[in-house]
Order: sequence, then C-alpha cells, then structure tokens
Amino acid sequence: MNPPAPNGTVLQVSPLLPSLTAALATGHRTVVLGEQPDPAAYLAEHGAEVVAAVTTARIGVGNDLMDALPNLGAIVHFGVGYDTTDVIRARSRGIDVSNTPDVLTDCVADLAVGALIDVLRGLSAADRYVRRGDWQRGAYPLTTKVSRKRVGILGLGRIGQAVARRLAGFDVELSYHSRRPVSAVPYRHVESATQLAADSDILVVTTSGGAETTGLVSEEVLAALGPSGYLVNVARGSVVDEKALVSALVERRIAGAALDVFVDEPNVPAELLDLDSVVLLPHIASGTHETREAMGDLAYRNLHQFMTDGTLVTPVPRA
Repeated sequence: MNPPAPNGTVLQVSPLLPSLTAALATGHRTVVLGEQPDPAAYLAEHGAEVVAAVTTARIGVGNDLMDALPNLGAIVHFGVGYDTTDVIRARSRGIDVSNTPDVLTDCVADLAVGALIDVLRGLSAADRYVRRGDWQRGAYPLTTKVSRKRVGILGLGRIGQAVARRLAGFDVELSYHSRRPVSAVPYRHVESATQLAADSDILVVTTSGGAETTGLVSEEVLAALGPSGYLVNVARGSVVDEKALVSALVERRIAGAALDVFVDEPNVPAELLDLDSVVLLPHIASGTHETREAMGDLAYRNLHQFMTDGTLVTPVPRA
C-alpha cells in the first residue's frame, strides 16, 4: 500500500450520499470529478495529486481512471460490492480497496425475504388487481404457500446467512451452494448451483458479483429450478444469465422471479414489465435511511483512517 499523504487530494468519483459528500468536503481536500468543467483535463493536470478515491459500488474505479492517478493509494467504495473495480489490478499497483460490509446485511436480507413472499403470494400483483377494480369482477387467483418450502441459497456469506436465519421461522428446508462449505451452519451444502436449483422450490441469490460468478445462474440452472420454481436475486444482475431468465419467465419454464438487480441498470428487459409473475424492484435492497447513513459513515471512516495512517477499517478480503 502507498503511504498516506494527509495533504493529498481525495477524488470523489461519483455522486454520493449528501452527508458523506459533506463529510468529505469538510474533513479533507476533496475534488468532485463530476463538477470539473473538463474532467479529463483535470486528471491530466492534477491526477498525480490524488491519493484516495471515493466511489460507489455501481461505478467503481475503472482502469482508465486508475491509470490517470499514479499516486493513488486507496479506493473506498460506498457499498458492499466492488466488482466494478479491478481489485487485483489495483493491488498490483499497491492500491488497497475497501467496501462497506455488515452494515447493510439486515436490510438486504429483509428485502430478500419480503420479495420472496411477494412473488410467491402475489402481493404486488394483488395490489394492482385491487387498484384496477378487478376485485369487483371476481376473486384473485390462488397463489403459492411460502412456509415449508425447499429454499436454496446461492452464496452463504453474511447476507446469505442472514436470509437463512429469517427464513428458518417459516419452517423451510434450507440448503446452499458456496465455493466451499461454511463451517458451523446447520444447512446442507450442495456441490453445484445446478444441483441446488434442482433440490429447491425457491433459489435465493446472495453471492458476490464479479468475473467468477458472471452467468452463474445459467440456462441449465433455470431448467433445473423448473416450472414450479422461483428465483429471488438481491446480489448482482451479472450473476444471472438475464436473457435465459427472460425466456424462462416468458415461456413459463419457471414459475416466477423477484429481482432487485439487473444487468444494465436502470434498464429492465421490456418483456418483464407486464408479467405478474415477476416482482421488479429498483435496486433498493440497502435503501433505508438507517443503512445508507451507516454505509456513509463507514466509507468515511475508511477514507479518514487511510489519510491518517495508511490503513483501512474494512479492506476487501484477499482471496
């Protein structure tokens, strides 16, 4: 890691929570890249002055920007994800990387369970049914029970385990697939994503994004989930083969899906918009006042600690 430079410039790469933006402006010499009349010209003239970059999980720090900052020592992400930054490349240059884990676990897990209940019981679709006046013409169709279902969790990290704890109250049968078995959990480990889908009524995706998991929920996995199976994704859009998912939903080769993330956000495949079998959410799993403020506080503490002593509070774990 490069040594800290207390008088160096902090680069705010993307729009951030207002309280985090204010803290950066107050506590450190911060430049907001988007406010520069000519960002490229600014980087060419002042890029060497930047010692830390603060960004979001969605935007990250791309390779071109990284190359324009020769003295960069830390990349601080507002968000748990960091797949938009090439962490291996950053570390090869002595740049350390942080994210904001743990503080958003509860809200993401809460939303995953809420979305699961919504898609099986048709809550959003039933709300639309009432609002359209359709209840006056007949009863709403029967839906699917949640309790005692077989639930597979794809990626049993902090969020996956939090989802499992919540779902245990529904007397479900829980199993999971991760790169390696997780110690000290009572759930059954399954050797592949395809086998997990075959063994599940509901597949909940909570794995991390990045090259290793791109397309992990493939056409084969969706076929294994089958026509009575449901998919819930609160991870990253890239984890699911979106084209295969759209086809499976349109052709009713799976029963439904609840999706908080998409490949090309904020663009959602048009074929899904009129399907009552799909719950569509605008990437809001961590979107509560409490969690976003906690994320902002942790991101600032990462930045401030780096500028003080060259370390990070929550560095991204090394593989």
